[in-house]
Amino acid sequence: MWWIIGLSIFILAIAMFLRFNSQFGGSVSPTLLSRYAKSPQWDGKKFVNQSPTVMDINLASLPGLIREQLSNTAVRSPRQPLPILPFNETLFQSEPDTPKFVWYGHSVLLLQIHGRNLLIDPMLGPDAAPIAPFASRRFSKNALEVIDHLPPLDAVLMTHDHYDHLDYASIQRLKSKTDTWLVALGVGRHLERWGISPDQITEFDWWQELDFHGITLTFTPSRHFSGRGLTDRAKSLWGGWVFTTKASRIYWSGDGGYDGHFAEVGKRLGPFDWAFMECGQYNERWHAIHMYPEEAVQAAQDAGAKVSIPVHWGGFALALHTWQDPAERFWEAAQTNEVEICTPQIGEVVLMGQEAGRGAWWREVE
Repeated sequence: MWWIIGLSIFILAIAMFLRFNSQFGGSVSPTLLSRYAKSPQWDGKKFVNQSPTVMDINLASLPGLIREQLSNTAVRSPRQPLPILPFNETLFQSEPDTPKFVWYGHSVLLLQIHGRNLLIDPMLGPDAAPIAPFASRRFSKNALEVIDHLPPLDAVLMTHDHYDHLDYASIQRLKSKTDTWLVALGVGRHLERWGISPDQITEFDWWQELDFHGITLTFTPSRHFSGRGLTDRAKSLWGGWVFTTKASRIYWSGDGGYDGHFAEVGKRLGPFDWAFMECGQYNERWHAIHMYPEEAVQAAQDAGAKVSIPVHWGGFALALHTWQDPAERFWEAAQTNEVEICTPQIGEVVLMGQEAGRGAWWREVE
């Protein structure tokens, strides 16, 4: 009798936690499902990749994975917080016809193109696992304060809804910075729950385009997945972005494993002046959804990139490799394949045509 009551209370507590914790974002309604069903990427129950995609994680392997995640932590994070360079507004606002960017660690990018300021995947919060029993602390301190120093934003763009890309605290702080949110299909429900008007949100399926103040924005495929809770896995889409003007072409790969879509993006929309390539948080168990650095270099070549920039590293320890490993392996693979790359420090302003001169700064950090 008492165990039934106790179990009922436990189940009720879990249900209440899932329902009222804002971190989970919005729920999937029948109305939304009917809209998702119109997507070519919807198989009747969920969104799917272009190629079969599975991960080597199950109940049997989970205890070992948890042990690994809790071990060898000394080399998976820097000993001291990684500094964020102060925002150089003078340099960023100079030469408005020249594309420029600032990388803020992991997958946060401030991009200026055609005179417009765009912010991609602005997860600047301190914890990439806010609902987990163990925190995943950011390598840099006080990153949320970056938002207060950013220029007015013409748009915020989202590739997918994972916690290391879509952050509740960051969204709350960004509301006053922009009135335009361009997101993957299905991500809008999270923003709406967090107080953003549906009129400000535009969702994109793969290959959908938007003429945005002289910039053609295209949402492109990637090989990944989505979800923030127990029941919404693959209930929103994932992808990358291409920015095209008369003067330049820029590719943001989004999260995902290596596949034929990189060559397809390059054939349709390239070649590219810059390609920001996912490079970090990889493991053999989930190799299908996160590239090894050598694959990231190859993907940039497939897409036809003139200059390649590694992202999705330098922010969190979400895999078992050392924190420097993504950049180091990307650097070495690029040298072997004679690929031009750019590896700026966190917060550094980079102008197109002035990418050279950035060294392996992570080698100087313990």
